[in-house]
Amino acid sequence: GGIEEGEEPRSAAIRELSEETGIVSAEIIDEVPGWLTYDFPPAVKAKVNRLWRGEWHGQAQKWFLMRLTADESEINLANCETDPEFSEWKWATPEEVIEQAVDYKRPTYEEVMKTFQPYFNSGKATKCYSTKW
Repeated sequence: GGIEEGEEPRSAAIRELSEETGIVSAEIIDEVPGWLTYDFPPAVKAKVNRLWRGEWHGQAQKWFLMRLTADESEINLANCETDPEFSEWKWATPEEVIEQAVDYKRPTYEEVMKTFQPYFNSGKATKCYSTKW
């Protein structure tokens, strides 16, 4: 999601999580230092520029690791949005996330997972109330 003018990245992350997934029961555990960027390949750039009506070259992103602190039944992808961004969700391992990323985003996802790797087996990030874990 995007950061609104004057909004702090942490606040934007919490707001976007709620808007796009319905989740309000989450806590930020850590963040990737700085901003990660990628460029759109030419075909994607042309499509994005048509859809967003501008001249876009790529994205700069701020990444946060969050932990769900409630039951996964809180997840609601149709959360009052007329055009939901997502139609389905699933739990995935870090390796699956990287594997399923589109080519031009894969280096960003690899960097994110590398940064957060110490949390994945420590229990700090994985202790949620999911019936899948």
